[in-house]
Amino acid sequence: MAYISMGEAHRRITDYLNRFSDAIFTQDGASLTQLLSLSSNSPPLLSLADSLSIFQDANRLIKQSEKYSQFGEITAPLFRAFQSYRIGNLVDAYPAFEKAANAFLQEFRNWESAWALDALYVIAYEIRVLAEMADRELALNGKSPEKLKAAGSFLMKMFGVLAGKGPKRVGALHVTCQLFKVYFKLGTVHLCRSVIRSIETARIFDFEEFPKRDKVTYMYYTGRLEVFNENFPAADHKLSYALMHCDPQNEANMRMILKYLIPVKLSLGILPSDWLMQKYNLIEYRNVVEALKRGDLRLLRHALQEHEDRFLRSGVYLVLEKLELQVYQRLLKKIHFIQKIKDPSKAHQMKLEVIIKAFKWLEMDMDLDEVECIVAILIYKNLMKGYFAHKSKVVVLSKQDPFPKLNGKPVNS
Repeated sequence: MAYISMGEAHRRITDYLNRFSDAIFTQDGASLTQLLSLSSNSPPLLSLADSLSIFQDANRLIKQSEKYSQFGEITAPLFRAFQSYRIGNLVDAYPAFEKAANAFLQEFRNWESAWALDALYVIAYEIRVLAEMADRELALNGKSPEKLKAAGSFLMKMFGVLAGKGPKRVGALHVTCQLFKVYFKLGTVHLCRSVIRSIETARIFDFEEFPKRDKVTYMYYTGRLEVFNENFPAADHKLSYALMHCDPQNEANMRMILKYLIPVKLSLGILPSDWLMQKYNLIEYRNVVEALKRGDLRLLRHALQEHEDRFLRSGVYLVLEKLELQVYQRLLKKIHFIQKIKDPSKAHQMKLEVIIKAFKWLEMDMDLDEVECIVAILIYKNLMKGYFAHKSKVVVLSKQDPFPKLNGKPVNS
């Protein structure tokens, strides 16, 4: 920290208070946003934090001036947050910032126009990020992490302020997205439901009027929720929307969406191109796709084992595991195709011993009962049309479309 005189420290603090008050009086949202961006580590805010450590009577400065004292309930705790953050004391920085944020929310509630929405967005972001940092610090010290939960409660309060009628409602989706990030991090995704209900059922919201980036983030998280609930057609719709409207230059975001959209598409019988997996560095799905193409269960299981941690972390492991039925279907389809070439008149009669041999060739020992069970499930799930001729140990396939395509419909679980 460079040497700062008492006079210089006093000047920097009053300069900040002037800029803060002027930004509100002139409704300058951009300036106000910069003054609240605690974690940005911008040089002006770092030097302000250093000045507050030297000139330790900033509260008196706020109280003495009528101009400053109007917003003292915001700036006084905000100064404490800056100081604590600067020395790396995040557990103290969070409650101080939340106190300032609460006071700001009260002011914002009284302003008729939406001029300060960007400033509110920064507060929502800082609340979440600071809470995450503070929880990490608490956990390191062997204490119970609790700040992110508090951040979720504050963001719900913020959502309530924005969810009414009027120009401020376009901010509701942005805060919802911050809430999703909190709930996903805490593992309390069920709490998303009430917010989603407010957005999707309230007549005051027209989804298309929200800013594009918020719509993309919202569709990404609600799409992930649909994956979690195994509602694949809805997940496909939401994640495809997110992908279509995402900035193609932002490869990191495109990759995040595809990480969930690919397994959803696979479960609907749609295989991604190798080019796509290569471009977005999603090569962990390569062998999964290859296993489906070949009808090779060993390869699918190997792919799941090889990337187990990654698939479990992103919550798609169970989705991919359920692709086993599609792999069986494709294997039997290949056997049918080979039989059709050899003897077209008997192509629709598939001997169970031929299927057993195919599994053996794939180094998978299965007896007659196991193969019968697999075929029965495929018929039940409408992945195969046919019936058993038990006496002759043959599966009699339908002569028309014996292996129906999924056509975007999931395999019923």
